[in-house]
Amino acid sequence: MRFVDFAQTNARWLAAGVLLTFTSSFGQTYFISIFAGAIRQDFGLTHGQWGGIYTVGTIASAIVMVWAGALTDVFRVRALGIFVLSFLAAACLFLIAAPGVWFLPLAIFFLRLAGQGMTSHIATVAMARWFVAARGRALSIAALGFSVGEAFLPLTFVSLMVFVPWRFLWVGAALFSLLAIPVLLRLLREERTPQAIAREVQSPGMRGQQWTRNGVLRHWLFWAMIPTLLGPSAFGTAFFFQQVHLAQTKGWSHVELVALFPIFTLFATFSMLASGWAIDRFGTARLMPVFQLPMAAGFVVVSFAQTIPQAAVGVVLLGLSTGVNSALPGAFWAEFYGTRHLGAIKAMATAVMVLGSAIGPGVTGYLIDLGLPFQDQMVGIAIYFVAASALIAPFIGRAKRGLAVAP
Repeated sequence: MRFVDFAQTNARWLAAGVLLTFTSSFGQTYFISIFAGAIRQDFGLTHGQWGGIYTVGTIASAIVMVWAGALTDVFRVRALGIFVLSFLAAACLFLIAAPGVWFLPLAIFFLRLAGQGMTSHIATVAMARWFVAARGRALSIAALGFSVGEAFLPLTFVSLMVFVPWRFLWVGAALFSLLAIPVLLRLLREERTPQAIAREVQSPGMRGQQWTRNGVLRHWLFWAMIPTLLGPSAFGTAFFFQQVHLAQTKGWSHVELVALFPIFTLFATFSMLASGWAIDRFGTARLMPVFQLPMAAGFVVVSFAQTIPQAAVGVVLLGLSTGVNSALPGAFWAEFYGTRHLGAIKAMATAVMVLGSAIGPGVTGYLIDLGLPFQDQMVGIAIYFVAASALIAPFIGRAKRGLAVAP
């Protein structure tokens, strides 16, 4: 089926995925970091203190995600979506109502669990489970919500902060989350795969098995994947989290740097859609060991960039890897471990990625406080990506042989 025909035939379900991934923006680092300067000023925090608070709240959300993510194996998307979107709206309001610095870790915990964690998790699991032959295309289309959020929300809200107090902007985020509920219900008035049928049409993984979460935890491939899962989440998050600091140390205005984000999104969207075709055509095993290499190059370019046009080249490279990362891991878990217990399995992977998004801001913020600017940390980050890519290649090559083995 052609891409356009596929999108039109499955428009309702794909649109639900896009809505969920877009709404997850309010718990994503690229949105929360917009307010880093205002939050640090209002609560009297250093870069390291704010990074530490963000790390504590995010780690807590990663721990809870291990269990909360398994709910996607039990509840329909529409039912769970109503609860999670309501929770996200409440989290937005909790942040602006925080009376003191001690409430900030809890506010970050709520935002990260509801936004980056559950809202995006529901969308990804639904696409991977509802579609088999076109899984890559479905995941890449649903991930367009991430791209739209990254492209327009930072620039829009940074511009609005000139005229509107930052707390009022979070009220708008809460209202949008609530308004998304009736739209989701209308799109999913009939889910693509009814629960009773879904149990019979699940696609298997290695050795023709439907792997359980305990089985995955005992399997060596999951542990070999952890550095690859951590990298984009940790340091892609750090790039957005430290955007105010990066602009200051480079001598650029914040708006100049944020203006590059639509370019990032443009190339992330291109690579995301291309990766959907590539996943369906070649499988995830060929892509997983190489997709982080453009991100490694991007960090090196931004590290040495002296002007905004030079930084734009690095941002393009970052976008290429980020786009692939939006679809590839979700398809990988479904391909190698099956879809029957995909919610519980991917919840563990999501927890690792959320943990990475906690480590990145915390470590980079600490190093900034020690006197090492983020731009000087970027070469080391690039080396990490190259090492993680080299590490995973032989493990995936070995595991791939199990895909052709019957139970």
